[in-house]
Formats: sequence, structure tokens, C-alpha cells
Amino acid sequence: MAKKSMVEREKKRERLVQKYAAKRAELNEIVHDQSRPMEERFKATLKLAELPRNSSATRLHNRCQLTGRPHAYYRKLKLSRIMLRELGSQGQIPGLVKSSW
Repeated sequence: MAKKSMVEREKKRERLVQKYAAKRAELNEIVHDQSRPMEERFKATLKLAELPRNSSATRLHNRCQLTGRPHAYYRKLKLSRIMLRELGSQGQIPGLVKSSW
């Protein structure tokens, strides 16, 4: 069950990133604009720090949609190698043949 909650947590992060994307972009633009006064840039930095941590796109991580596993992830299928192998063995992935000898 813990792995399923990681999938839900990642979905929540994706929603937060979408929600705050425009606000973050606006504040980052102010922070990196050298022509603006230092006080204004500092205030923008503080406002950026007040936003939720999970609203940052760098917090997103590719995870298997079935197990929540973060490693050995196939982007095209959104599955980990373990689930790809298991579903391939069951014949649930069209065009995939798992050979065994």
C-alpha cells in the first residue's frame, strides 16, 4: 500500500506544479532580471520561498504508474522494468514477447 501512496503523492505534486507554474515563472523572471532594483528582486525571492516546495518542477520524479517504483522507468510505457517484464510475460503488452530459454 505504501507504494500506491507514492503514486498519489506524485500526482499531487504534478497538480501543484501546474497550479503554480505561472506564478513561479513570473517571480523567477523578476529575480533574474539584473535591471531591477535589488530590493524588488529580494522580495521576489522571499515570495518564491513562500510557495509550496512541491510546486517546484524539480521535485517531480518519473515513477511506475502501477508500483510507484522510481528506478528503471520506461517513459514510453510509464512502467518500471519489473512491471514491464511481468506484464510482458502475461501477454498484456501488445507487440512485446518475453523470450525464455
